[in-house]
Amino acid sequence: MKLLFEKIFTSKYRISSKIFALIIFASISACSEKHNDHAGHGSEGHGSAEHESGGQTDIVKGPHKGRLLSDGDFSVELAIFERGVPPEYRAWATDDGDAIAPKDWQLSVELSRLSATPTAAKSNKLTFLPQDDFLRGQGEVQEPHSFDVSVTATYKNKKHQWKFSSYEGRVQLSAALAKESGVTTAIATAGNLKQTIKLYGQALPDPVRVSHIQARYPGVIRAVKATIGDKVKVGDVLASVESNESLRQYNITAPISGTIIERHANPDEFTGEKILFTLVDYSQLEAHLHAFPAQTNKLKAGQSVLLEGEGRSALSNIESLTSHEDGASTLIAHIPLPNHENDWVPNQSLEGTITLAEIPVALRIDNRALQNFRDWQVVFVQVGDTYEIRPLELGQTDGEFTEVINGLNPGDHYVVDNSYLLKADLEKSGASHDH
Repeated sequence: MKLLFEKIFTSKYRISSKIFALIIFASISACSEKHNDHAGHGSEGHGSAEHESGGQTDIVKGPHKGRLLSDGDFSVELAIFERGVPPEYRAWATDDGDAIAPKDWQLSVELSRLSATPTAAKSNKLTFLPQDDFLRGQGEVQEPHSFDVSVTATYKNKKHQWKFSSYEGRVQLSAALAKESGVTTAIATAGNLKQTIKLYGQALPDPVRVSHIQARYPGVIRAVKATIGDKVKVGDVLASVESNESLRQYNITAPISGTIIERHANPDEFTGEKILFTLVDYSQLEAHLHAFPAQTNKLKAGQSVLLEGEGRSALSNIESLTSHEDGASTLIAHIPLPNHENDWVPNQSLEGTITLAEIPVALRIDNRALQNFRDWQVVFVQVGDTYEIRPLELGQTDGEFTEVINGLNPGDHYVVDNSYLLKADLEKSGASHDH
């Protein structure tokens, strides 16, 4: 596989992006099938292959369909039970095939989880107490059930120890493959969630950037230098007029830079008091968004607005609020819309997302990271070349970010872009978690 990728990345070999994506997916799957063998659980839980500390082996199942650990004549059956209760360990012991009463032996299990966050609990030790014919673990086995397991049993003053790996929801992916497949990560941190509302309207010329040009002195138009559609600069001559009083000609010039959208001037016509030219500066427009009565009491000048239309977006702020000109109970939010690159056009339909308030939360994630996996919402955390699911308890959302109540630690690196590739690989490899 390494040789194959070395060949792919050399300039001598040319492959299509589609074929390359298929090769990446197959490679991820191969890595996952090698490393994603996870812990066998009892008849009420999970089941698959595991790793012994000295190498890979198939699980030997006991009568309760848990994992059987043996040391000479002494054996322990360890299973995760989760029918009607939060997941918990239960264990049974035998000596030369004979059941041992729970009060006559002791057990402890230490679980070491994948974590790169110094403040996160990387391991927890579970103690066991007798119940009916088994020992019951004191504490919930948190999802995912993916950890390195250390088991210590004591019977007749003799200790028996085992170590094995129990992985689920885990994928191996090298940094090079992650980069080529577009898998990117972010760091889980505190932040703000935005309370927003959406308004709709259109882009219009900015009233302060529209000029209606008249003759200064009445007279006869002798020459016209500009017409509709012309772009002019401040001081450019638009027309010449012969004054009625002095009989001398003077020039009408552009008071602003912009585009001529109206012309009512022709040679030998009398100027009177009519508007000869209308000139508009389109370098800045004004968005008019319409708010209905139920929304008007939430709006005020200065609020942040994300304007979107026809694949473009711009950030601005509400400059002012006015009543609708027809006397309706709606308000119009006036929002400056810079247009130096001519990305926006007058009368273009717009959608505006207005931020009403920002709510601080202790931990939030980018919504692009969320995947549905089994009956959970999860993200994939990254530690080196290992990626593993984290089922989350989520709080409020603003559509872009979501509050995390439980399941992730501040500082965790989690996958944002293309996490679906990792999810698809887990589903393809048949990772099981039967409830």
